[in-house]
Formats: sequence, C-alpha cells, structure tokens
Amino acid sequence: MRIILALVALIVLASFPLWVSAYILAVLTVAYYFGVFAMAWDLLFGFAGEVNFGPTFLIGLGAYTAGLLDNHGLPVWLDVIAGALAAVIGGFALALPALRLRGPYFGLITLVAVLVLQQVIVIFAGVTGGEIGLTINDVLSVDPGHNYWLALAFLAVSGAILYSLSRSAAGLILQASGQDPIEAQALGFNVAKHKLAAFAVSALFSGLAGAMLVFYLGTASVDTVVDIAVGVQIIIAAVLGGRRTIVGAAIGAVFLIVAGEILRPLGQLNTFVVSAIALAVILFFPDGLVGYLLRRGERA
Repeated sequence: MRIILALVALIVLASFPLWVSAYILAVLTVAYYFGVFAMAWDLLFGFAGEVNFGPTFLIGLGAYTAGLLDNHGLPVWLDVIAGALAAVIGGFALALPALRLRGPYFGLITLVAVLVLQQVIVIFAGVTGGEIGLTINDVLSVDPGHNYWLALAFLAVSGAILYSLSRSAAGLILQASGQDPIEAQALGFNVAKHKLAAFAVSALFSGLAGAMLVFYLGTASVDTVVDIAVGVQIIIAAVLGGRRTIVGAAIGAVFLIVAGEILRPLGQLNTFVVSAIALAVILFFPDGLVGYLLRRGERA
C-alpha cells in the first residue's frame, strides 16, 4: 500500500511542470535537494545513533569541489562525481577519529569541522570566492522543468536507496548498534565498521546533493551550503518529519522550505513562525509527523 501511495505521489509531483509556475518549481527544486540532505542525516542519526551537528561540512566539500573543478573546465558530470567522492573522503577522515569518542564529542567534532571549512573558504578567498561566493560557469539546465524533474528523480532514487538500506540486514544491525552498542558488540557485530559505513553513505549522498545544488544555483557560498544555520535547518527537517523513517526527513525538508517561502512576506517573523511550528510538532509529536502517522497505522 505504501509503495502504491509513493508512486501516486511521484506521478502527481512529476506533473507539476505541466501546470505550475516556474517560481513554484524553483522553490520545490531546492526543497528536493534539501530533502536528500535530511535523509542522509537521518541515516546517521536515526539508525547509527550518532548526532552529526555539521552536515554542511560534507555538503560544502561536495559543493566546492564540484564548483572549483568546473572552473577548471571539467565536464559537469565529472565534477558532480568528484564532489561526492570528496565528501566521502572528508567524511572518512572526520569519522575515523571521531567515532572512537563517546558522548557528545562526536557531535562537537562535526560542528568544529564546519567552522574549520568556513575559515578555509574565507582564507583562500582568491580560489574559493570567500564570503562573496564561487561563481559556477555551467548549470545543469536552463529549463525550470528539466531542473525540477532532475531534482525530483534524484530525491526519489536517493530515498529508495536509503530506505532500502535502512530496512536491510545491515540497516537493522546499524540500528541495534545505535540503540545499544555494547549489546550489539556482544552479539558479534562490528559496531565501528557499521557506523563508519553509515557515515560514508551519508557523506556520499550529502556531497552528491551539494554538488548538484550548486550547479542548479550557479554559485557556491558559505551562506547556502556551509553555514551552521543551514545544518540546523536540515536537522530540524529530519526530526520534524520523523526519526528513522528516511522518507519523513524529506517531507520535513520540503515543508520547511515551502513554509519559509510562503511566509516570506512576514519578513523577520518568517523564521520565528516556522521555528515555532517545528518546535510545536517536535514537542507534541516526538516521533515526527510521519513517525506519528505510521504508529497510528500500526495500532489501527
């Protein structure tokens, strides 16, 4: 039943370029990329139990690597692949020492990694564009409909892969490792290996989405792909949609982006209203919107 509902939803969403404005398509295109960011974060937090406070470190590595290579004349598709690989390599370099730590230290290291990346971008402004941003020479497409379909397809494929992975044997082991690592290790599972693999997968999709996003926006900047506020938005989206649901994280991201755009006329109140709504949902529905609906469905 869920598969049928998902297919119907995809068909309806895929028809949007035929009857909605380019403005709405642009908002949803960005929202879909943020949906992938949130799903990748949910895999690491919801299943591995590791709080990554710096998802934009991985996103930024993918985005800036792709942008810098594009400015050196490499094809777009190769730039995107290189951006994803850079995020995986950076993720490994960060996770290998961080996963050996206990308590909040893993989260603190990921947060510091974002601050370090920001400083590197500013210090090497001659190469990275600094605070102004890096201009990208190429774009994925100049047609709003094509960009929308590409983002939607990327979201759907990423969601299918991450959801399948989370429900696989490896995903169940990962979830057990996140909930009780001592017991999981006692059962013979290599907890560190599974968590490292989860971090690598999260990094892969984060870097890939980051690279594709900058080729859609035409620029890479600290404010759009590295800023801590962007990371907070991704975390809120995943928790809002529902921890350990994967798809819920994407729904939460789309909701936040669309709600923020609808409330833009409120000016500075925009952020307050959206944050208040997210806070209310998290307080009254700890499992998130999708998690709450799934629990109700199981009880029924």
